[in-house]
Amino acid sequence: MANYEIHEHDILVIGAGGAGLRAAIEASAKGVSVGLVCKSLLGKAHTVMAEGGIAAALANVDSRDNWEVHFRDTMIGGKMLNNWRMAQIHAQEAPECVRELEQWGAVFDRTKEGKILQRAFGGHTYKRLCHVGDRTGLELIRTLQDKGVHQGIDVYMECTVTKILKDGDKVSGAFGYFREDGRYVLFKAKAIILATGGVGRSYLVTSNSWEYTGDGHALAYDAGADLIDMEFVQFHPTGMVWPPGVRGILVTEAVRGEGGILRNSKGERFMFKYLPEATRADYAADETEAKKWLEDTLSGRLKTEYKRPPELSTRDNVARAIYTEVKEGRGTEHGGVYLDISYQNAERVKKKLPSMYHQFKELADVDITQTPMEVGPTMHYIMGGIRVNADTAETRVPGLFAAGECSGGMHGSNRLGGNSLSDLIVFGRRAGRGAVDYTHKLGSAPQISESQITEAIEELEIPFKRQDGINPNDLVKELHTIMGTYVGIFREEKDLQTGIEKLEELKKKFKLVKANGTKVFNPGWHLCRDLKNMLISSEAIARSALSRKESRGAHSRLDYPKTDDSLGNENTSVSKDGETMKLEKTPLNKMPDDLKELFAKKEPAHA
Repeated sequence: MANYEIHEHDILVIGAGGAGLRAAIEASAKGVSVGLVCKSLLGKAHTVMAEGGIAAALANVDSRDNWEVHFRDTMIGGKMLNNWRMAQIHAQEAPECVRELEQWGAVFDRTKEGKILQRAFGGHTYKRLCHVGDRTGLELIRTLQDKGVHQGIDVYMECTVTKILKDGDKVSGAFGYFREDGRYVLFKAKAIILATGGVGRSYLVTSNSWEYTGDGHALAYDAGADLIDMEFVQFHPTGMVWPPGVRGILVTEAVRGEGGILRNSKGERFMFKYLPEATRADYAADETEAKKWLEDTLSGRLKTEYKRPPELSTRDNVARAIYTEVKEGRGTEHGGVYLDISYQNAERVKKKLPSMYHQFKELADVDITQTPMEVGPTMHYIMGGIRVNADTAETRVPGLFAAGECSGGMHGSNRLGGNSLSDLIVFGRRAGRGAVDYTHKLGSAPQISESQITEAIEELEIPFKRQDGINPNDLVKELHTIMGTYVGIFREEKDLQTGIEKLEELKKKFKLVKANGTKVFNPGWHLCRDLKNMLISSEAIARSALSRKESRGAHSRLDYPKTDDSLGNENTSVSKDGETMKLEKTPLNKMPDDLKELFAKKEPAHA
């Protein structure tokens, strides 16, 4: 039996991004022992890449805004497939959570009156995104990290959790290893909060960092939780397309929120022709009308009566439009379109978008104050995730909670920009409270059997025992090809079926992956484990996409191009059934009448 460290906490939080930090802070503040595990170094969570802002109906810029409008925008953006209770909690509690960040030292951009400044974003009726230039996620992590460290939370850095341990049906702890030298570690815990982020590394072109291999999704799946809405993968419309080494890196929506214009290689401002009929009236109909909104924005008027420009349509719509322009031969030299903000005053651009200015200058040798950016869709976010209780963030596994991108339900079929950061702090806080309440009611601590630990260690060591085997890097390349070719922005049945067949073949090859050398500084060994998680989330995406025979939000079927109202009242759910993945359709909870009435209101839909 290999040696392993043992650490014991009331609550273990896996993931140290916005949701994990906020959950740990909340639980620690209530007097319980909290351990915080992060796959990378503390402060390097992928949350720092969320640049544009935090969506919260503070009404600092436009007094017409309130939680009801934010709730309605979120539900409409998600094509009504959202967990309505999560969307309600999110809209109601986001302002309080943002003010809390402010009290803890977050430095937001300000109005002339000293209030938190808010900007326009796609799908939001009013200017709602609280921001720090285009470095909002970085400021969020800095603030939460500072608060958490001073609260005395125990942090375990560069540590990967590979298995959730259970006592009967209840969570009892987690097993993993430290990435630096491969030493094993056992965490005993009464409750576990998963806050591991997304699944983007299953795709080649992605804005996601290396940590995003679907760890939380797979840990929960293996532990007996179910995953919902996995077919809904958001391709952010604007990622860098050149040079190849930085392809996919995010170009924040804040560029368009500050007046950035999308044009194809012919110089045409193409988004006017891609506005869906249902929302066309909310946007400017032509260049002349769009110019009025822009003039108000550039003049410093915070509240504008004019309709927002078409570039601020929802992300799913803009991504499909760019993809179509490129596919039909109107793309740029490097396979994207132009995003132009160079017509504005250079100093304003540098002030409002400092990260974008430096990103393009340093990575692509492009001065965005002088020339347009080349951008294209990049896999950015997954709306699907672990099914949780809206009020407590608990999964169907007692003692297992989830928050942030690894949880599902909040965003429905398409997330609005800025709702991710507010999602993190609202439901991170909820998860922390829920886990504390659970531990208080639990009574005696659950037990961990030695057989579970033995099984976890054997799984980690198998790749070293194979004399002949497959390099995991080769299988990751195959996975990227499968997901990009058969489970991308546009889907159809024959492609999805082919993709699933190829994933099944890849799963067989995975059983032959081999690691060389020792456990010390061994990225090949790490990838052997990460690949298992990536295959689980990829199969869930493909099978869920095949089962949804309609187009809705970020799920676009070429063979079923219309939205089917009869399918708008059910989630796709996948769960583990022995060695197979079981797929079910589960009904949405019924929305109360008082919330339904909000969708009948006729309010101005101007940004």
